[in-house]
Amino acid sequence: MQQLGEVLLAEPRGFCAGVDRAIEIVERAIRKFGAPIYVRHEIVHNTFVVNDLKAKGAIFIEDLAEVPPGATLVFSAHGVSQAVRREAAERGFSVFDATCPLVTKVHVEVAKLAREGYEFIMIGHKGHPEVEGTMGQLSSGIHLVEEVEDVARVQLAQQEKLAVVTQTTLSVDDAAEILAAVRKRFPQVREPKQQDICYATQNRQDAVKVMAPQVDVVVVVGSPTSSNSNRLRELAERLGTPAYMVDGAEDLHLEWFEGRSRVGLTAGASAPDVLVQAVISRLREFGATSVRKMDGVQEHTRFPLPVGLGDKSMAELSGS
Repeated sequence: MQQLGEVLLAEPRGFCAGVDRAIEIVERAIRKFGAPIYVRHEIVHNTFVVNDLKAKGAIFIEDLAEVPPGATLVFSAHGVSQAVRREAAERGFSVFDATCPLVTKVHVEVAKLAREGYEFIMIGHKGHPEVEGTMGQLSSGIHLVEEVEDVARVQLAQQEKLAVVTQTTLSVDDAAEILAAVRKRFPQVREPKQQDICYATQNRQDAVKVMAPQVDVVVVVGSPTSSNSNRLRELAERLGTPAYMVDGAEDLHLEWFEGRSRVGLTAGASAPDVLVQAVISRLREFGATSVRKMDGVQEHTRFPLPVGLGDKSMAELSGS
């Protein structure tokens, strides 16, 4: 029987700039204002990260009624609706917005085009907080499609002014397929100047496309609620390579690797590297003999922190 040998490590993998920024916002708010700091929804979709921040003094809530008067509140990286923003303002909370700037870009585009009379088709997953936040920028006139078949069912008030927006963490290939169906039915649709799917989602999927054909099995480090992590596992499987998603090293099963000598390892954009290293250690216990990092895109994107939480280095960074 083949023995587990090489682990091929995807590049890039793990934390993106938006996740780094969101976690830092919560940690700095705790240091500056003291615990507890309230966070609406999981700051990012990763169990380890959320539990670590809970231990430091973050309290995660879904309903703003759970937040006491005068408290400090952080919006998660996925963004929030206008209704949530209004309620937070009415309740008088001190708010720090950890919405990923790439999600904010979509919100700004929706608001701008809505003022010009546009309706919208949003490509995304129903119930995902990012989708709820983006659709919640408007009270009406935005229609969700999750798959190609949904496009035929869209009922618009008018077709002269129609724009399409996308959840930032989708499968690039799936989104392209749905967008093609939108274009076919609504040839005049306005598309974003740059695609809404974020650079980090694209880069991690591109790395899996290169890695999956070279290995016998793919392991994705990511939590079940993480959209971009789920897309990585699905992509590997679509390319014909068995793939599993794990929250951490304890979720690995030896039988996954029986008769498979090469393992591909990646991590979703909300999964910290400490979990990847723990998975590598467990794979070595299973018999892996070497770890090789793929060549891949080097990511240098950084996002400045909100006013009131930055420091000199971040101020210099944002001005550079």
